Amino acid sequence: MKNSSKKVGIFWGLVIITALVTLGGCARIGQDFSEQRVGLIKVGETTQSDIITMFGQPWRKGIENGVTMWTYGRYTYRLIGETDAKDLIVKFDSDKKVKSYTFNETVDKE
Repeated sequence: MKNSSKKVGIFWGLVIITALVTLGGCARIGQDFSEQRVGLIKVGETTQSDIITMFGQPWRKGIENGVTMWTYGRYTYRLIGETDAKDLIVKFDSDKKVKSYTFNETVDKE
């Protein structure tokens, strides 16, 4: 009987370790957004309202050298497997129209 309960204990220990590695090995920050809509942005034409309609509220808002800047980003980090990230940084002029934007996407396949 002792041998049987020892095997059950080992089994459940392995299940718990596997669950911890699987669940704890991934961290995601930011919020997802549709990268297909990035091509619809037009410098000098697209407004802040348009950007909100296309992508929702930004994950972060800030000011760089007096220029309003919004960031949309999703960053996923894993201990095992693929790591991916994508971000869209939109800068606006004083008329609340897009002054410039940058889109980056990284997929690291190991």
